[in-house]
Amino acid sequence: MKSAEQTKKLRDMSVDELSRRQTEMDEQIFRLRFQWAMGQTETLNKMRELRKDRARLLTIMREKSNG
Repeated sequence: MKSAEQTKKLRDMSVDELSRRQTEMDEQIFRLRFQWAMGQTETLNKMRELRKDRARLLTIMREKSNG
């Protein structure tokens, strides 16, 4: 249910807000990759979830740009 609520919030955002959110997610993924390389295994689940959230965001951005 969490992803459905999050998707609804993303659909309500403007393209500029989505773009800013994408930048934030990219930075978080970058930081998590470093933590993963340092051996912090709990970051794997966070990385997976963040990548899925980013994919949702990109899908919504494409939908808005196409029509």
